Amino acid sequence: MDRIAETLPSLFGVLVLVAVTTLVLSLARVRPRWAPAVAVLRGVVQLAAISLILTGVITSPFWVGVALLVMFSVAVVTSTRRVEWSWRRLWLVAAGMGLGVGTVLAVVFLTGAIEFSPRYVLAIGGIVIGGAMSSATLTGRRLVQATRDRWPEVEAWLSLGATPRRATVEIARYAVAEALVPSTDQTKTTGLVTLPGAFVGAIFGGIAPLEAGRFQIVVLAGIMTASAIAAALTAHALAPLSVGRGEPAPPHRLRNRSR
Repeated sequence: MDRIAETLPSLFGVLVLVAVTTLVLSLARVRPRWAPAVAVLRGVVQLAAISLILTGVITSPFWVGVALLVMFSVAVVTSTRRVEWSWRRLWLVAAGMGLGVGTVLAVVFLTGAIEFSPRYVLAIGGIVIGGAMSSATLTGRRLVQATRDRWPEVEAWLSLGATPRRATVEIARYAVAEALVPSTDQTKTTGLVTLPGAFVGAIFGGIAPLEAGRFQIVVLAGIMTASAIAAALTAHALAPLSVGRGEPAPPHRLRNRSR
């Protein structure tokens, strides 16, 4: 009962924030105005569930591996749906994200930058998977939108006999650069504009600030690496598909899904 009572103010604060967000979007006539509320609700349910699950599996290498696999699968599906769903795109996005996440985990733990233990594998893996997902999603969406905006340029290349890959190579590079902007800005402004969650959480957990800072810089470097690899490979793989069947799909195919 005491724990339930302690969570009530937090739940009330979250409800107020969600109400304010929905009100602002409603007044601005932005659709879908309920998307943030639904996202927060899903986040609450999912975090509550994962908190209960992790209590029993955080020390088990096997179950930590299962948890990371589930996280990665959901991230790949989410990213692919945000771009344009197809099984081929799903496997291409999975390959890009997988190589990015795998490279980071291998470097971090093989070099001894972070202690190799189930809890740290889960923590680093979950954060890096999230960064790779955001990067792959942004890359795919920028790629499709830029291909549509610059279609006359792409069509000119194709008319000269260029392959779809050659016709979209500059667009792919642009998409990668744009996708990396959030990660780059977050890393550059850490400590000046933002205090990352991993850093704050480590301090609240009783870790010394210097140790927390060491952990956070490894996390930030890992996010940058995973994001760069995922973005570059996703753009390289998806660029030819954006022109493989003629002019890109109309704008309504790229609507921002709330689910």
